[in-house]
Amino acid sequence: MGDFDIEDLKVHRIATPPRDKRRLPVAGPRPPLPGAAPLSGASPAASEAEGGTGERTEVVAPEELKARVVETLKTIFDPEIPVNIHDLGLIYGIDVSEDGDVEVRMTLTAPACPVAGMIVEDVASRVGRTPGVRRSRVELVWDPPWTKERMSEDALFELGLL
Repeated sequence: MGDFDIEDLKVHRIATPPRDKRRLPVAGPRPPLPGAAPLSGASPAASEAEGGTGERTEVVAPEELKARVVETLKTIFDPEIPVNIHDLGLIYGIDVSEDGDVEVRMTLTAPACPVAGMIVEDVASRVGRTPGVRRSRVELVWDPPWTKERMSEDALFELGLL
């Protein structure tokens, strides 16, 4: 496979259009989605964000809710790499309470990511809208640093690294 440089991959893969144009990043602040709970003041440089309404529309066992959250995370794509954040290995942990509160610990491929705050907010908002979730909280962490070894086999195949 040779030397691996995620920045080189971003530059060369950015020209490949994503399969679903709805996943493209939007320039500037995005308007809130209909029915989406407002985030708790997260800024573009935020390292954490919250989502959810504070009410549960349905009661779900924590194991089932975690599976739903993983499916939600698989719909969120890194804006520079056409692979979802879960398969990229950016999700370091998902904790689900009996009350439907979800905490996600995640990282990014590079600390200098210019859209870090937007990604964190997007994850918090989407996880917060997952059926059964009361509240979501996302924390951006940098330890341990992300490496390509965290990527799933599907992600490696998609990027031509397998």
